This record gives sequence, C-alpha cells and structure tokens, in this order.
Amino acid sequence: MRRNIKGETFGLKQKMNTRKIVSKAMLDQAQRHMPMGVADSYRYWGEDNTVFLQSMQGCTITDCDDQTLVDFRLAYGPIILGYRDKRIDSAVIDAITNIGTISGFSTGLDSEVIALVKQLCPNIEKMRFANSGTEAVIGAVRTARGFTGRSKVVVVEGGFHGLYDEMMWKSDVDNWDMDSQSAPEIIPFGAGIPESTRDHQVSVPLNDIGALEAVFAEYKDQIAAIVIEPIMGNCGSIASTQQYLQKLRDICDEHQSLLIMDEVKTGFRVAKGGVQELYGIKADLTTYAKAMGNGYPVAAFGGRADVMDKISFDEGGVTHGGTYTANMIALSAAKATLTVLANTDALATIDRVGGEIQQVLGEVFTKFGVEYRFSGPNSMFGVHFGSEVPANYRDWKKTNSDLYTDFAMNLIENGLMLEPDSREPWFICEAHQSVDLDWLRDVAERAMAKAKVM
Repeated sequence: MRRNIKGETFGLKQKMNTRKIVSKAMLDQAQRHMPMGVADSYRYWGEDNTVFLQSMQGCTITDCDDQTLVDFRLAYGPIILGYRDKRIDSAVIDAITNIGTISGFSTGLDSEVIALVKQLCPNIEKMRFANSGTEAVIGAVRTARGFTGRSKVVVVEGGFHGLYDEMMWKSDVDNWDMDSQSAPEIIPFGAGIPESTRDHQVSVPLNDIGALEAVFAEYKDQIAAIVIEPIMGNCGSIASTQQYLQKLRDICDEHQSLLIMDEVKTGFRVAKGGVQELYGIKADLTTYAKAMGNGYPVAAFGGRADVMDKISFDEGGVTHGGTYTANMIALSAAKATLTVLANTDALATIDRVGGEIQQVLGEVFTKFGVEYRFSGPNSMFGVHFGSEVPANYRDWKKTNSDLYTDFAMNLIENGLMLEPDSREPWFICEAHQSVDLDWLRDVAERAMAKAKVM
C-alpha cells in the first residue's frame, strides 16, 4: 500500500514571493561572502526566489522558511532512491567509523565497486574513478585522445558535458532565428573561456546523419571521439533515435574514432545498465556520476580494456589521478547504491511512478487544451508544450517554453519543486512512490489555470 503525502503539508495557500523572509536574509548575508551569494551560479534564482534549504528527506525538501516541497529536481538527478536513504547513509557512516575517509592509497573497495558496475554494465571492462561528472568527462576525452593520437572531438548540440573550458561552448538556440537557413551561433558559456579552446571541438545537431557524415568527410582522421548524451539530460530528455546511435557506432568504427557516451545523468537511472541497455549499443568509453552514489560525490569513466590501459606511466601514456579520487565516502556510497539498484525493484518502482505522474500531468494539460509531448524515459522525462517531440535542440526552440516556465513557477508556489526551464527533466526517485497523485493533480491544475491567464 502506498503511503500518501498530504497536499496540505506543502503550504499551498502561500505565495512564493511573500514567504521567503528567512531565505532572503540568508541571501543578503551570503552575498557578503560569495559572488551572487551562492556556491554554484546555477543556484541563483534572483533576489526574491533563490532557495536556501534547511533539510531534505525522501522526496521532499524543506526551505529555511519552513516550507516543504515535493522535489522533482533532485539536485539535477543524483538522488535515485531518496534523500537521506538509510541504506546508503548507514554504509557511509560505517566506512567512516571503521575504515576512514582518505589515505592516498588503494583499498579493496575500489575493485568491489567496479565489479558491481561491470555486473550491471557489460560495456565496462576497466574503469577509473573521479569526483564529478566534469572530471569523468575530462578523463574520458583525454584517454580517447591519448589512445587515438588525435585531438578533434565532436559534440552534439544540446548536450552538457561539464564545466571545463573546452566543453563550455554551446549553440545559442535561445537567440537563434528559426526561419534563417544558418545554424545557431556557437558561443561560450561566459567570460574567461579562451577562443582557442574551440579549436579542437565541432558540434552537430542530434539525429542529423547528414551533418554527422559531413563532419567526418571534412575532418576524417583528425577526430579522436564523439561525445554524446544519447538522452540529453540538460535538454528536456530529447533522445537519439536508434538509427542515429547506430550510425554513430558505425562511423566511429569506420574511422577508428572512439564513441564516448556521457551517462552522468542516465547511468544507473534509466536502466540498470544505463542508456546502453536501452539501445543495445556499446560505447568505447562511458562516463558515470550522479545516481551512482545517491547524492554522494562519486563519478567514474571506463570502457574497453585496451583503451583504458592507455592510462599508464609508460612513455606516451595518459596521466590520470586526483587526491580525493576513490575516497571511502564516495566508494561506500557507490557500493551501497549499486547493490540496492542491482538487487531490488527500485528502478521498476521509479519507472512505474514516473509513468503515473506523466498520466496525471497529461490529463491536466488536456483539460486546459494545452498541446504537449513527453520525451525520454519515465525516470527522467521531459515536458514539451507543442505538437511534436523535439528531435534535437533546434526543435526545442519551437516549443512553448514560456508557458512551461510560467507553469513551473506556479508549481513551485504550490509546493512542487522543479527547474523552471523545460530543458531540465523531471527526475523521479524511489521515494516518490509516496506522493499523493490527487494532490499532484490539484497542484498541476492550479498552476496551469494561473499560467493560462498570465
């Protein structure tokens, strides 16, 4: 039997801009110590709406003004079971108590965790650890370059591969004229990114085989790797077609380039074996993070043994390391999380709950005459207001993203947290099975009613 979380818990009668008294004071204080008053620029939501939390539990967060919200943001996806899951936290506490946190040496946990990954992911033969998705991508790209002796990297528009200079270039779809025959301008994420970091990167639209073939025709044996999120976790879960992903595999084989699948968001979330289980296509290298540790900072990259063995102190070998790599907190969390995912029906529960939530949302959208399409798997689905599922980032421009943002902000006002940008999916965790679907319907109806008259 499902335990219901009652709607009245979430402060439905209060308005967002009038209840943020303590959080606003905390932002004022934080701005004395940090740029923008936050430790991560993406946490700044403006002077009135920046969120400060006091606690998290299950699928809920409670802010510093004592408002509790059901959270579908889940820290951009790391929470796969639920906040403060005792199965994971107790394993971490045990490791801290009985082993320690960090030594600069190896332990048996290193191999135990990788053995668990290999049990779930047949694409992995050897692996190295990292501390974040950014670090994992850096390691994978450097290894690919070292193995191939090439420098050029192909990326797919709309994908996100971490905050390091070379990957911090994007197609400016926001300011792109859809009616023009030209491609969107490629721009940096911001200042401080040297133009030279673009020299070895080229981007292509998702699901455009012609563009892919043109890139290989132009650069041929210069391409070290293609980096792709087959389901784009930073672009509304817009997904690669089976045909396109197979073309990537084939064209990499033909040109002796490597296929790197960035599974920082999809790994251990969309299936036990990640996105590669869904498509039945293996990458040469794969990056993991987020759901791997249910919120603890752990990441990894790995793949073919012959490629990974390029990491060595031999002449011409690839260097990889890090002081905090494979620390006991990260590895104990990963071991516990992967064990739960491997041995329980947690992912099946998440899939079912994600489907139920989409059913409720779809009924609300239909009631208000809003055309909509869902994209991606139930565990991290995108919502797009329009008549078609976007096939790539440029298609996202055709959706009614302004209506989505209004709808999302109204949801937040009524006790449901999510990113108010349709490029960010709804993330589902096991603890969401406790959400009252009648409450969800009521909140969604309130939110859409207000959005439609704005």
